[in-house]
Amino acid sequence: MPPTVMKLIQSKIKNPKRKASSSDKAETEEQELPAPTRFSDESPAKKVKWTNRQRLLVFASRGITFQQRHLLENLRSILPHSRTESKMSKQEHVSAINEICEMKNCNKCIYMTSAKKTDLYMWISNVAAGPSAKFLVQNVYTMGELKLTGNSLKGSRPLLSFDKSFEELPHYQLLKELLVQVFGTPNHHPKSQPFFDHVLSFTVLDNRIWFRNYQIVAEDGSLAEIGPRFVLQPIKIFDGSFGGATLWENAAYKSPNEYRKQLKRELGSKYAARISAKVEYEQRRPEKTHEKRHLEEIFGSDPIEKAMEISARRAEGNNDIEKALDPPTVVRKLKTKKVKTGAGKKLMKKKNLKKTVIKKKNV
Repeated sequence: MPPTVMKLIQSKIKNPKRKASSSDKAETEEQELPAPTRFSDESPAKKVKWTNRQRLLVFASRGITFQQRHLLENLRSILPHSRTESKMSKQEHVSAINEICEMKNCNKCIYMTSAKKTDLYMWISNVAAGPSAKFLVQNVYTMGELKLTGNSLKGSRPLLSFDKSFEELPHYQLLKELLVQVFGTPNHHPKSQPFFDHVLSFTVLDNRIWFRNYQIVAEDGSLAEIGPRFVLQPIKIFDGSFGGATLWENAAYKSPNEYRKQLKRELGSKYAARISAKVEYEQRRPEKTHEKRHLEEIFGSDPIEKAMEISARRAEGNNDIEKALDPPTVVRKLKTKKVKTGAGKKLMKKKNLKKTVIKKKNV
């Protein structure tokens, strides 16, 4: 304590009735004033409710199709804590996304890129320190395509529902934590509403993650699908953000290019099988299919000479040729026909004719 203040206190104790002089008042006021400088220029921390400061950057690369662009807009509409960014060129490496997220003050990112105007890939990353995962997006249906009955208020927080399969394998546990941090809207976010009215469902089936969005219709738990819907096939999980060491790789993954090649091979195998079947048939086919009959030469020679030969054999008593020449009897039956007329349907029957036997006259 300064000596001047000590003297003033001692004087008051000795003479309590003595009034303080003007010099004593000036000294006490100098001591009570705050210091002209501070140890830090930072403003004092304010107590806020929004403690989980998660900001999500959702954007895509150039060259995506209209359907993929609509899916991107649907994801932005159901995630109120997301931010937008212009499309990135495909020539830049994906590691440049970390700088873009830093400029946008985002610590989570969803990045979509397209290949050959047909294949869609999705990156989900924790920009701070990783991890990141790459998926192949299949069976995409947007809100405009489905025209479902469900609807939810914009900005409402979603309930996240995960299948029990996410707890069985370690890579699914890691993906679950990553999806929770990305798709979960923080509490008391400025752009979010303080209630839950829809559910984001993640289900594992056939080594893929099936995404669905449902509206909570009533308190009894009845749901109505809103959309969008798509399927995520995991490809790789990396240690860092958009790169780094590979933590897990899907051994059952087959790229779309390999799948299309396999379909072409199957179509080519059908053509090869058809050609080989023709070659085998030519090898199996006999040179002489049936034995020639002696009557086949009748129309191959002069009919007059053949008639004279047959008459000579008939004179000798050989009647085998006559039996061969006699054709079998032919029986013809006339069927009833239905004829439509203007007055209605009438059944017209033709007269039954007797059985006629047609025989070929002897030459």
